[in-house]
Amino acid sequence: MSDLKTIKRALLSVTDKSGLVEFARVLASNGTELVSTGGTAKALRDAGLDVKDISELTGFPEMLDGRVKTLHPVVHGGLLHRREDPAHVAAVEAHNIGPIDMVVVNLYAFEKTAAKPGVELEDLIENIDIGGPSMLRSGAKNFEDVAVVTDVADYAKLTEEMAANGGALSKATRWMLARKVFATTAAYDAAIASELEKRAATENDLPETLRVIAKRETSLRYGENPHQRAALYTDGSQFGIANAQKLQGKELSYNNLVDLDACWGLASEFEETAVAIIKHTNPCGVGQGNTVLEAYSRALEADPVSAFGGVIGINRPVDAAAATEIAKLFVEAIVAPDFSEEALQIFAAKKNLRLLKIQPKAVSTVLKQISGGYLVQDDDHIRVPASDLKVMTARKPTDDELKALQFAWTVCKHVKSNAIVYARVKDGFGQTVGIGAGQMSRVDAAKFGAVKAALPLAGTVAASDAFFPFPDGLEAIVAAGATAIIQPGGSVNDAKVVEAADRLGVTMLATGVRHFRHG
Repeated sequence: MSDLKTIKRALLSVTDKSGLVEFARVLASNGTELVSTGGTAKALRDAGLDVKDISELTGFPEMLDGRVKTLHPVVHGGLLHRREDPAHVAAVEAHNIGPIDMVVVNLYAFEKTAAKPGVELEDLIENIDIGGPSMLRSGAKNFEDVAVVTDVADYAKLTEEMAANGGALSKATRWMLARKVFATTAAYDAAIASELEKRAATENDLPETLRVIAKRETSLRYGENPHQRAALYTDGSQFGIANAQKLQGKELSYNNLVDLDACWGLASEFEETAVAIIKHTNPCGVGQGNTVLEAYSRALEADPVSAFGGVIGINRPVDAAAATEIAKLFVEAIVAPDFSEEALQIFAAKKNLRLLKIQPKAVSTVLKQISGGYLVQDDDHIRVPASDLKVMTARKPTDDELKALQFAWTVCKHVKSNAIVYARVKDGFGQTVGIGAGQMSRVDAAKFGAVKAALPLAGTVAASDAFFPFPDGLEAIVAAGATAIIQPGGSVNDAKVVEAADRLGVTMLATGVRHFRHG
């Protein structure tokens, strides 16, 4: 007996209508009867296809604002009965239930709804699909007789197979589709459970159960090194680096994606137009300006040597003026909210350059795998307003020093600890001057940041991601030329550090907040 099954009747009910009409035409051309619901039925009719409403099939109207339409014995009996079982066949015939040979369903976009800032619980609940998962599971359970399609990416290969088999699909294909269904519904239920648990948790709680469900978006050539396998998985939303739209360029690497996430996280911290140039997850230059070109020029000026081969994060749409200058530098990738048509034309000459268009996403928690488990923490999103800064020294900061200190403090949060950031204000906008990242000693971080400076250090300010345990770190910063320092404070030796600052004539502010970044 052949394992091919001809698709005589198909039930279509989709949220994502891309490719729907074309696939439905293929089915119709093979003599398949089309049954559909709501907006899907309308889309098919508007395309000139003959469609039967689900209510015609069930003899029962859609009700409760569409909550009940496919939850009916005619639908599930048509899906679940085994065609080779005489008792099953007799049962459905007794109740005038006809077979349904294919279900084409994708689910309400719960993850995308949950990712929207400020979405209300009521909207979230309404985007929990009931009928869709029920049909998917019924059809997948009976894959011996039913093909269940939940991924629009499968339309093309199913079309090809049906063309080769006179409108039929093989058992191997139906089995593949069934496995995909159960993976889809498992991820969907996990996303709902996680979101509702998160909303029910008190302010001081993290979820009792950690559910990490993500879909593989693409396999990568390799991981951090060529001998490591790697892939990109997404959370199903439209937001963030993992879901960014690649507009041009060669395949993104594991390291590209890690760096892009780092530079976007830094650039998006600022309300002003800002550009961050990242190398190996650490910033080598950050600048602000009235325009993207101004901000980029300041970021590049801070460390033009390290910027070569880096990635760039920009918190504004990229225009032609900025693109013209950026195109002069070898860059691996750029991420921004958008690119003008003129900018895209300029970048098109650099075919390997990856351009990513991103929809911003606020990160609430950070997940890190360790052997045997996971660490979860809140994202380090805290900002310290000027009114909460404590002047520790006799001298208070000037207005420019205060502005530069706040800029340096924001950048410092994105530098691997131990971290020291030298910065200045130029024409009213922040600019990094030297960055000491990932050093085992805070004194070494201060010295390394000074060594990396491509601009004059005299009159700069400095930010330290943690307090000074001794005056030596402060003294190294002042020796480099800085006149103002911002740090968390709270060391048992704060008095000695303040005494050294007063002796050296510099101003020092305490934030009361630490910004360790261990990786």
